[in-house]
Amino acid sequence: MSSIKKLAGQTMWYGASSIAARFINYLLTPLLTYGLAKTSDYGKMGLIYAAIPILNVLFTYGFETAYFRFSSKEENKNIIYDTAALSLFFSTIVFSIILWLNQSAFGAFTGLTNFPEIIRLSIIVISLDALSTIPFAKLRQEERPLKFAFVKIAGILLNIFITWFFIVYCPKQMQQPKGSWVVLVFNTETNPIVYVVFANVVQSAVTLLLLWKEIAKIQLKFNARLWKQMMIYSLPLVIAGMGGMINETFDRLMLRWWLPGTETFREEQVGIYNACYKLSILITLFIQAFRMGAEPFFFKQAESNNPQKVYARVMKFFVMIISIMFLVVALYLPVWKHFIGPKYWSGLKVVPILLFANMFLGIYYNLSIWYKITNKTMAGAWVTLAGAAITIIINYVFIPYFSFMACAWATFTCYGSMMVISYVWGQKVYRIPYAWKKLIAYMVIAFLLFFIHHTITAYITHYAFSYILATLLLLLFIGFLLKIERKEMQKLPFVGKYLA
Repeated sequence: MSSIKKLAGQTMWYGASSIAARFINYLLTPLLTYGLAKTSDYGKMGLIYAAIPILNVLFTYGFETAYFRFSSKEENKNIIYDTAALSLFFSTIVFSIILWLNQSAFGAFTGLTNFPEIIRLSIIVISLDALSTIPFAKLRQEERPLKFAFVKIAGILLNIFITWFFIVYCPKQMQQPKGSWVVLVFNTETNPIVYVVFANVVQSAVTLLLLWKEIAKIQLKFNARLWKQMMIYSLPLVIAGMGGMINETFDRLMLRWWLPGTETFREEQVGIYNACYKLSILITLFIQAFRMGAEPFFFKQAESNNPQKVYARVMKFFVMIISIMFLVVALYLPVWKHFIGPKYWSGLKVVPILLFANMFLGIYYNLSIWYKITNKTMAGAWVTLAGAAITIIINYVFIPYFSFMACAWATFTCYGSMMVISYVWGQKVYRIPYAWKKLIAYMVIAFLLFFIHHTITAYITHYAFSYILATLLLLLFIGFLLKIERKEMQKLPFVGKYLA
């Protein structure tokens, strides 16, 4: 249990920073969904931010995970940071030039050919973010969460301020007498998403400046042997990462490509779906925080005695927590929906589906440790590609008939399939004693409680009754978990003393 406690501590540290950073960043959602006059503009933002992560995967080519994998070896510790950082520095220059010379193709891919400013600013964001990848990984590897948190949060706060300035403050000032000074920096003819992406450029640039001490430590030391090993390890992760981005963000682009109707209508549907996707915030935040602490932790545990037992326990606590989080969001959706503007509420029915899909994704991240520590990263690529194929096929067939509902169910099916495939394959290669029957039971019970609440409140629509019933069901589920897992819970800090 000491290992679990250590992971809990790291997850809390990185979780606090990641959750704070992500939550602050999510404040852009109400700012934009309430602040943008057109739903289609939010759709445009969804399109460009669906493409950026895909290109981020290519620009970083799995070197963050490779850095964690190889830095755990003593003989690499003095050279791996320089090798990884120099590799990303030179490749970023090359990739950026190629992308800059092919702006029209990038614009056609996103459907934003008529907005070249957005395309150019996006290329700058992608390049700057790639350069900060290894310095951030170094902070995580050295377990320096305070610096990590400060840099992340400072950049996001600046992003929000600049976005608020251009999206809210400047338009109001332009309604004042003509002498307003904002005319020097703001043009009403410019699409507001240009200013949103510009704020991201500033954030990325300031982030690099705040990481300057880590960047200054890079020396002109390059180990070709180590670099080759890292590339062999990481290239399959590029395939996995590309497939992962297809599963995670590509559906916005496919929705625009394959949905019948006018361009404005399609972008509006993308905007509605993109806004409602944000309501899976709670589970997404926890999964992100968990990944930040778990990846380096899992690699370190691989060198210890019986790491499989640790991985199994981690999975059990993980499923318990995300099952509670599912109910917190799904049962109180009438509260959470105010996080986005009312004009997006027509898409709220996708939220429970996406919540469960993200639960599957979180479990898959836990399961993926088997191919990372056994150096079988190509297996992860195949699993993710299978998920990507499912995503593309379902969306291609059903988007013309069911719009963004097809995207939600494609995501659900994709992540569920990846979870099952990874589990079955992983148990054959690197067996981990997961209590899978118990874990499935916890998730099924969570869904049944949501279904009971949804069915009853469909007939009794009083808000107070809905919240009271939701609270009772949530407490019932938590009490059930505490009773079943009492012995395990007693071993955890801050919990055991209340159950003793």
